[in-house]
Amino acid sequence: MTFKQLRYDELGVTPLMAYQQMGYGDTVPTPDVVAEMEEVMRMAEETAVPSFCFSVVPALPGFRWGKIIERQLQGAVAYAVFLCTAGEQFAQLQKQLKNDIVRSFIADALGSVVAERTADVMERSLQETIDKLQWQHTNRFSPGYCGWHVSEQQRLFALFGEENPCHIRLTSSSLMLPEKSVSGVIGLGPDVRHLPYTCHLCDKNGSCQWSRHH
Repeated sequence: MTFKQLRYDELGVTPLMAYQQMGYGDTVPTPDVVAEMEEVMRMAEETAVPSFCFSVVPALPGFRWGKIIERQLQGAVAYAVFLCTAGEQFAQLQKQLKNDIVRSFIADALGSVVAERTADVMERSLQETIDKLQWQHTNRFSPGYCGWHVSEQQRLFALFGEENPCHIRLTSSSLMLPEKSVSGVIGLGPDVRHLPYTCHLCDKNGSCQWSRHH
């Protein structure tokens, strides 16, 4: 298993990323929102401890990820299962800001960006691991998307054991705590490819992070 704890400044998070997550697109919001964003980002930089872990396994028997993901994973000769999180410290920051509507909204969007940027770093680390095999990797796929039922989180987390190094926990309804976390699978092999996200195949109707940025 590969585990790494990151510094916030390693993620390259920008205000624009958070604005896009908030629904502004490429439009810069009003000066008061910009000022609030700067303050929340300062808090996040001081508190967030993002981390990721992944394991490469030869097979994943029993997973029911549906036709869309199965098609995207065709040709894989191994799989990486991964966990990424903005961290418990960021979750505590969100709790501190919960009574401030604007900052709470900003922190929610920023946390999603931090988790996804952590997953981006994880992908680069994974590619470095498989470069020696001259393998490539597919897109990453998470339970709850593209027809893969969120209940499969239980099966996925079991592969990491009870004390996974990222310290992400599952609720009885298979939601992750801290909430700003990402889990999933990536196909590996010499004949797989990383493709543009085929949003038209999915059932989320533009409600995920990839549809906003691809």
